[in-house]
This record gives sequence, structure tokens and C-alpha cells, in this order.
Amino acid sequence: MFARGTPMLWVPSGYFAMALTYMMLTSVTSIMFKNLGMDNGQAAQYASYLILAYTIKPLFAPFVEMYRTKKFFVLCAQLIVGIGFAAVALAMSLPDYMVIMVFLFGILSLVGATQDIASDGVYVTSLDTKTQSLFCGIQSLSWNVGPIVASGGMVYLSGWLHTHYFHHQAGTFGPEWIDSWRIIFFIVAGITIVTALWHMRVMPDGAKAENAPSSVAEAAYILKDSFATFFQKRDVWLMVGFAFIFRFSIGLLEKIGPFFMVDPVTQGGLGLSNEMLGLIYGTYGLIAVLLGSLLGGIFVARRGLQKTLFTLCCAVNIPNVTFLLMSMYQPDNLLIISAGVAVEKFFYGFGSVGFMIYLMQQLAPGKYTTTHYAFGTGLMGLCMMVTGVISGHLQQALGYVHYFWLVMAATIPSFLVTWFAPFHHKE
Repeated sequence: MFARGTPMLWVPSGYFAMALTYMMLTSVTSIMFKNLGMDNGQAAQYASYLILAYTIKPLFAPFVEMYRTKKFFVLCAQLIVGIGFAAVALAMSLPDYMVIMVFLFGILSLVGATQDIASDGVYVTSLDTKTQSLFCGIQSLSWNVGPIVASGGMVYLSGWLHTHYFHHQAGTFGPEWIDSWRIIFFIVAGITIVTALWHMRVMPDGAKAENAPSSVAEAAYILKDSFATFFQKRDVWLMVGFAFIFRFSIGLLEKIGPFFMVDPVTQGGLGLSNEMLGLIYGTYGLIAVLLGSLLGGIFVARRGLQKTLFTLCCAVNIPNVTFLLMSMYQPDNLLIISAGVAVEKFFYGFGSVGFMIYLMQQLAPGKYTTTHYAFGTGLMGLCMMVTGVISGHLQQALGYVHYFWLVMAATIPSFLVTWFAPFHHKE
């Protein structure tokens, strides 16, 4: 596994780079927008828009197959992402920095989605099925290090720099946060560029897929045919509903949860600093997700998906009540807050396993298995984007307590689509 030329040299770094880019763009930016003085509605809305490129990446994946090598796209994407984050840091010193920054983030989300396509392509085409299986766990673990570094480490460091290095007051939001976030983006830019230089030496080129299109017309035909065959599947609209709605309540919670943690107590929040948010939400919470995912996979493997899917849906949705309880009682004990976040994240990881397995086993099988699986995850991404866009505005209108009641009510559609989810393929 550690021999010269082994995938161990590029699989961990490749998937870490993918996750770091994704989390910085779609999650960490919402905290940064909040720190810089945006209200909850705008911060959640702008950060959620950046999910769009990752949602529609199946639409331009066939075109990536047509030109040069997959390694070429990986290297170009990582270099552009690194330069782009450095440009964001530099733009923060300009008068209209917010407009420029949002524009740059939009470009980087498209480049980041291309990085995902190309990196997955290198993995699939450079490794045989046995080696793919061997490195599957390493691939998943490496991806999950990205959120820990981004949502945990970088958010923590932003708070530490803000209070201890630049000596600003922790509980206030506004332009004074520019100093610390500029350093964060320079750090991420440096990590990404170093990763690209490393991959230039160790990453294989990746082979062309057997059905890779040779022209734009052929790529367009494949895309059209994949859509046609997708909607010919039996009970496809029930499966589409499942893919879109299963995580509906989670989409409403994803951006607002961290906002609730850092908002002042007088505004219904818990008044935590970025340091505590990074430690609790980005570290303890993510470790709980990993542990829950592991145990959820074992649970499904032993009992079967069809027997366990509704239980898994309950695991995803019911523990959201921890945020409702915290909004009602506003605890100041860090142990209680950490436990509340860890419980919600553990059961989210436990239950989400069933969602991914359902897409693989029931939605994806057919002529274009990989593409149809991507359609399913794209529908999930679309749900997260739509709910994220409206979540901040709803929270501002309702307040935290009533908003978390709404999150609990939003679990009902998830229960319905899970109950009626069809099973047409043997597990």
C-alpha cells in the first residue's frame, strides 16, 4: 500500500483537496459572510447558491472526458482554485470587495466541480476494481478530513486570529473580520497550490472511459439519452421525490445551525465564538458523523436496506429536536451544547447511509448507472441549495424557536417519501 508509485501517494491528497474546496465554498463562506456583517438571510442565500455548480456537474461531465487527460483537468482546477482563493484574499482590501468576492466564489465553484469530476475519473480509470475496493475506505476518510480542516480548523483559526492576533472583540460582526479571513484564504490557497504541485509529480494521467464521447455532438447525445432512460425507470417519480426530499429538514438546518451557535444570546442564539464553533461543530460534530456512518453501514449490512430504511429516516430527522430544545433553553454549558450537536450529527451520519445505498441499489441501476447515480446526488444537492437559500430568510421572519419548530414539521415529507420509496432491484 505504501510502495513507490502506489495510489497512497495521490488518493488521500486528491480527495482531501476536493473536500477542502467544497467545504470552503459551500459551508465556511456562510460563517464568513455572517462574520462580515451579513444578516442570516443573505449569508445563507449566497453560500447556498455556490452548491449549484456541484449539483449540475453531471451535465458537463461528458465534456471533460473529451479533451487531454483527467490529470490535466485536476491540475488546472487545483491551480485555478489556489489562485482564486488568493485573489479573494486580495480583493478583501478593495472598496466593493463583497461583489468581487461573490463573483470569484461563483467561478471557483464551477472549477471545484470540474476538479471533482476529473479526480473521480482518475480514481476510476487508473485503478482496477480490486484496488478501488482496497482504497475505498482511505478515499472516504481522506474526503472527511477536508470538512474537519475547513469547518473545524479554519473557522477556529479565524476566531483565534480575530481575538488574539488582531485584538478585535469576538462578539461583534462587521468589516473588522476581514483581517483574519484574509489570512485564512491565503492559507487555503497555499495548501491547494502545494497539492497541485504534488499531484503533478505523483498522480497518474487516468485512462479514457470506454464510452468516452469523441465529439460535442456525441457528448450531447449521451447526455440526452441518459436523461431519457432515467425517466423511463419504473416508479421514477417516487424515487425522484425520495432523492429530493429525504434530507429536506437537514437542508433547513445546515446553514442555520452554525448561525444559531454564534448569534448573541439576546437574539436567541448561544453566543459562541468562532473558536468554539469550529471546535464543536467542525470537529466534534464531524467525528460524530463519521462514527454514525460507520455504524449505520454495519446496521444496513446486517438487516438489509428495505427493512431498515424507515428507521434510518427516523435517525436522520427526529434528533433535529436537539436544536429546538437548545433554542428554547439557550444553555451556556459547553458540554451540553457539544452533546446536542454530536447527537444530531451522529444520527444524521447513521441514517444518511441508507439514502446513499438506496440511490446506488434502486435509482442508479441501468444503462447509465454512474450518470443516474449522479442525477440522484444532484437532486439531493438541489434540495440542499433550495432549502439553504430560503432558510436564513425564514429564520429571520420566525425567530430561532419557531424556526426549529418548522424544521421539525419539515421532517414529515421525508417520512412520507421514505414510506412509499419503491424497491425494484434485489439488494
